[in-house]
Amino acid sequence: MRWKEDRRSKACSTRSTIHLMTMYDEAERIRSIIDDAQHILVVQADNPDGDSLGSALALEEFLGNYGREVSLYCGVDIPVHLRYLSGWDRVSSELPNNFDASIIVDTATDTLLEQLTLRNQKIWIKNKPCIVIDHHASESTIDYATVACIKEAVATTEVIYELARQLEWKMTPTAADALATGILSDSLGLTTEATTARSIHIVAELVESGASITKLDQARREMYRKEPELVHYKGRLLQRIEYHYDNRIATLEIPWDEIEKYSHAYNPSMLALDDMRLTTNTAVAVAFKHYPDGKVTGKIRTNYGFPIADRLAEHFGGGGHNYASGFKITDKRHLDEIKSECIRVSIELLDELAKGVT
Repeated sequence: MRWKEDRRSKACSTRSTIHLMTMYDEAERIRSIIDDAQHILVVQADNPDGDSLGSALALEEFLGNYGREVSLYCGVDIPVHLRYLSGWDRVSSELPNNFDASIIVDTATDTLLEQLTLRNQKIWIKNKPCIVIDHHASESTIDYATVACIKEAVATTEVIYELARQLEWKMTPTAADALATGILSDSLGLTTEATTARSIHIVAELVESGASITKLDQARREMYRKEPELVHYKGRLLQRIEYHYDNRIATLEIPWDEIEKYSHAYNPSMLALDDMRLTTNTAVAVAFKHYPDGKVTGKIRTNYGFPIADRLAEHFGGGGHNYASGFKITDKRHLDEIKSECIRVSIELLDELAKGVT
């Protein structure tokens, strides 16, 4: 019996050693930029989610404890459904007058920083050292980045956790909460295919560092409560869902007047996407939003076994995960044309998947 206990102990020790060996070559360059900066700007893309917000708030905590002034930026307002995470209100849609370096989190795609371009402010970031931290397995289009730390992981917060350990940043309950939120958000509660044993270990380590998953989940559920008007609107959205290709593809169109009326309370796309995916035989769900300037955005979700969301988004110049991604089209093409193309490409990708073509 003692021999078995010793063997288990050695196995656990070996696994811990392996985890400690997670090292990023970019870490020292990141350390150098931070050492030389006093005021650091943390930038989220124009489509913030739980992972991007968790990344920003964790970096704010780490760098603040490291003696740095930190400003948090996002080109759009933080969605209401993310405001259960303490600190969301410190994210501003206005750039500070001055900063020494920037860290762009949860995107390596320059097109997702459109608001900076529209306001002619991207040059402010280009002229200073810029760090990109992301977990999407794609090449960065942010060619002005001084260093890009892009690692395949379930969430950007997982990458930041590993960086924090390597750079010996102080882990606090506040940082642990933010990191756990990001990982649980992007992994859908540690259930997606991208979730690894390491992802699960990290969440456990974050709990040991003071993260309260129960508290975070209770706050999230409270925030997800909806006013009766929003519930009724969701019912109208569900009635408008269209099905294609033997119900394997579900689409929904959301016009500007509804975006304007309801977005302050909840993202209309997110009200319907999960229900769209739950239809019998459905593999792909796409919610389109149409804006007054002709811009069309598409939010894509696919069910388990159909990891094509990223490739579908990339066809339209977007990106994301295998099961959750999005795109934005600004060439003023008609929504009907975009939707038809999206359905056609979805069919092609599903057929390729069925034939074993990747």
